[in-house]
Amino acid sequence: MTMEEGREVSEEYTQDGTVNLKGKPVLRYKSGGWKACSFVVVYEIFERMAYYGISSNLILYLTKKLHQGTVASANNVTNWVGTIWITPILGAYIADAYLGRYWTFVIASTIYLSGMSLLTLAVSLPSLKPPQCFESDVTKCEKASTLQLAAFYGALYVLAVGTGGTKPNISTIGADQFDDFHPKEKLHKLSFFNWWMFSIFFGTLFANTVLVYIQDNVGWTLGYALPTLGLLISITIFVAGTPFYRHKLPGGSTFTRMAMVIVAALRKWKVPVPRDPKELYELDVEEYAKKGNYRIDSTPTLRFLDKASVKIGSNTSPWMLCSVTQVEETKQMLRMIPILVATFVPSTMVAQINTLFVKQGTTLNRHIGSFQIPPASLAGFVTVSLLICVVLYDRFFVKIMQKFTKNPRGVTLLQRMGIGLVIHTLIMTIASGTERYRLRVAREHGVVESGAQVPLSIFILLPQFILMGTADAFLEVAKIEFFYDQAPENMKSIGTSYSSTTLGIGNFISSFLLSTVSHITKQNGHKGWILNNLNESHLDYYYAFFAVLNFLNLIFFAFVTRFYVYRVEVSDSIEVLAKELKEKTGSNNVNPETS
Repeated sequence: MTMEEGREVSEEYTQDGTVNLKGKPVLRYKSGGWKACSFVVVYEIFERMAYYGISSNLILYLTKKLHQGTVASANNVTNWVGTIWITPILGAYIADAYLGRYWTFVIASTIYLSGMSLLTLAVSLPSLKPPQCFESDVTKCEKASTLQLAAFYGALYVLAVGTGGTKPNISTIGADQFDDFHPKEKLHKLSFFNWWMFSIFFGTLFANTVLVYIQDNVGWTLGYALPTLGLLISITIFVAGTPFYRHKLPGGSTFTRMAMVIVAALRKWKVPVPRDPKELYELDVEEYAKKGNYRIDSTPTLRFLDKASVKIGSNTSPWMLCSVTQVEETKQMLRMIPILVATFVPSTMVAQINTLFVKQGTTLNRHIGSFQIPPASLAGFVTVSLLICVVLYDRFFVKIMQKFTKNPRGVTLLQRMGIGLVIHTLIMTIASGTERYRLRVAREHGVVESGAQVPLSIFILLPQFILMGTADAFLEVAKIEFFYDQAPENMKSIGTSYSSTTLGIGNFISSFLLSTVSHITKQNGHKGWILNNLNESHLDYYYAFFAVLNFLNLIFFAFVTRFYVYRVEVSDSIEVLAKELKEKTGSNNVNPETS
């Protein structure tokens, strides 16, 4: 190897195809790493503050200020949150196919800031809100006009468009700062998503405590203006870090490449696949090197798609003949879909935090002396629990499990997700029992029909909030890392968007289930399970239904993971780490499989 200024050439530049903003190779020691990530993390802290500053208390704004009922307000929250988490699939596509992650993010964050500014105006101007009302049944109050609803929801959904371009790209930009081909940087990357979640939830904690208190006790204008200002500052900080970032070049339309493989395979469905993979069509290594991509060898799974790489005559149309690498990229994106489906149900559970869990809190005693706790602030315990669990997981759990599994990650990503699914089943079982107890006390004190406050402390809800944070430390962190790690190199943004898509679909499922269960349980003269007066409702039955749903989903997850095939690593860095672990533990049985 040649030497330049005391450094080996191979060590001087990154080897994973990353470049600077001008498309030139980047120097390792001048870019990337935790230094570059610090700018990214600061943005995400403020962005979480902005997002949760709205979503945590949104159901109370809809009921108290826009005078909507329980089912309507809860569904409007979950429909908006669902959109927030669905739009990233579009933002990821634009980033991977055309603009790249950096420019997609910069443009989208500007739209995001515009939405936040419009929303602050919508909650501030008296003409954009119906008159104040003090009726206990808000459905008897004057409804918001079409103009008022259009202004408020218009701002919310402009914001949703902006998050579509920021959410799938910001964490991907952070992960891109670590070179998979450099063992030390690869080791840092294994911890990145743990510390990523740890850092950004400081913003969430601030939103769930300080901001919701300001909104409930000072005013909605200040409660929305503060996160808007924070978002402006964070975008400025992110742009300031531009010289330190490493970038991945856009690799063309992801969906088009996948469609080509599926169409080519279907058009040649009668063509046999040769036993020797070397007979399949593939480009030269040099072709991939020119574009900074990697060639992927053929795998025995989803063999039908291999037909797309079978040569027939002289027809080389991209819709008739695809390379093995292109086929394998498509296989990998399709292999993740059953895992994606298995995360829909727990995402539906997460949607309850800012809807029914908060509404439960409004029925309980929230006083500590003269101080009154905002119901939405209990979500802060989700955050605190997650922060503590992430630190314990990264510092202790991983090291303990490494001794048993010989895996640099401690446990595989799917095993970590499975632990989270078990906890979700426990959460809804406990939530059902707690609600049953709350309803019994309501009956004993004669506050069922009046809907008056139940003489119980709001802290009886703490177990379900705390356990939700514990579940997130396992499931949500592993989910983000899994979909990023398992996606092909030039489809990372799309892969990351899988983790947000599941949250979006989970919120839409929550809306569907809430409306459907509310409608069905009111038939034949019954009062129904979910009413505006929660003291007359049966959320205990609803939560028990969720517990059963979680258990069935856990069985489904266990089934699909048995057949999942992990993506082959593009470098040997993980094997180097496994060997180092072997030397430390003195064991000959080291498992380099870390996914």
